[in-house]
Amino acid sequence: MKKPPLIWTNVLLFAITFAGALIAVPWYAITIGISATEWIAFILLAFASGLSITAGYHRLWSHKTYKAHASMRFLFALGGALALQNSALHWSSDHRVHHKHVDNNDKDPYSANMGFWYSHIGWMLREYQAQRYHDYKNVRDLQNDAIVMWQHKYYLPLMLLMNIGLPILLGWLNGNILGMVLIAGLLRLVVVHHCTFFINSLAHVWGSQPYTDKNTARDNGIIALFTYGEGYHNFHHIFENDYRNGIKWWHYDPTKWLINAMAFVGLASHRRVTPQERIEKAQLQMQLQRTESSIKQLANYDEVMERLHQEYELMKTQLSEYYNAKKALLEARKSKLANHQLAAQVIQLKKQVRAQRKAWRAFTANYAKYQVA
Repeated sequence: MKKPPLIWTNVLLFAITFAGALIAVPWYAITIGISATEWIAFILLAFASGLSITAGYHRLWSHKTYKAHASMRFLFALGGALALQNSALHWSSDHRVHHKHVDNNDKDPYSANMGFWYSHIGWMLREYQAQRYHDYKNVRDLQNDAIVMWQHKYYLPLMLLMNIGLPILLGWLNGNILGMVLIAGLLRLVVVHHCTFFINSLAHVWGSQPYTDKNTARDNGIIALFTYGEGYHNFHHIFENDYRNGIKWWHYDPTKWLINAMAFVGLASHRRVTPQERIEKAQLQMQLQRTESSIKQLANYDEVMERLHQEYELMKTQLSEYYNAKKALLEARKSKLANHQLAAQVIQLKKQVRAQRKAWRAFTANYAKYQVA
């Protein structure tokens, strides 16, 4: 099959910046040396551009997981130009198509099933889906955002200003323009590019699937370290409207922390969160599927399968009872109704859920050793 035409602008952009980072930066480091100021600028601009993609392009505009003040939307628009990943309108359009048709080789712009290279960068090098460069029907809501449309209209000058003008200005202030352009400009751009691209490639092949196996997305804490918290990708693909990716307190998710900090000072609101019951039931379903697969070779398969489903149904029922009671108690407190009996019931149900969860984990862990690789 004949391959689509190359997009030479993208080919040259990625080739020249990567080659520059690979050759010019080491040369500069060896012959002149990199100052602490240049490294600080590298880190600050990397976070500014990276978080503008994750908190702005991704969680704010693509998925509408929260609302942000105009001042933050403006900063995200500038940071998105600094990241050099196309306009927020175009990026969000691509990403919504990806979620709607994930892993569909014909419709997913960066389907992981097309291979690592394709999903990482190859999809941007050829006109595989040329219509996505002018069809923005799936982001009509964003076309009502004046800041999004301003950035889309003036993306080219904004990109040049942020990626060339800003490093030159910082270099002039520091007394070394070349060093700042190479480190805070070029090297930072290439690193942020490929860290972001890891979400489309590496996060679809490396990691665990605790919530769903209906797509290739994986959870991986190591990837999260390089992608501002986006590495918990299996969670994201099943609960895409949640403003969080890392839901545990120990999960590294600076994007979530930024959104929370914005909310604390009044710059963000309407943060959308998936009900905990839905999250736990998704995990429970995956644990059931894996255990069913593990016990197929057992001689007493029917007996174990029956016990497994009994434990599963009991766990699911107790979760429903507990969260329904919690919801009723919350409604009572909102209505300022004292209900000590309901509060006591919630406490008791919580204890039962903990005990049943412990029993469920012990039961499934006992058969995990039979899992066929």
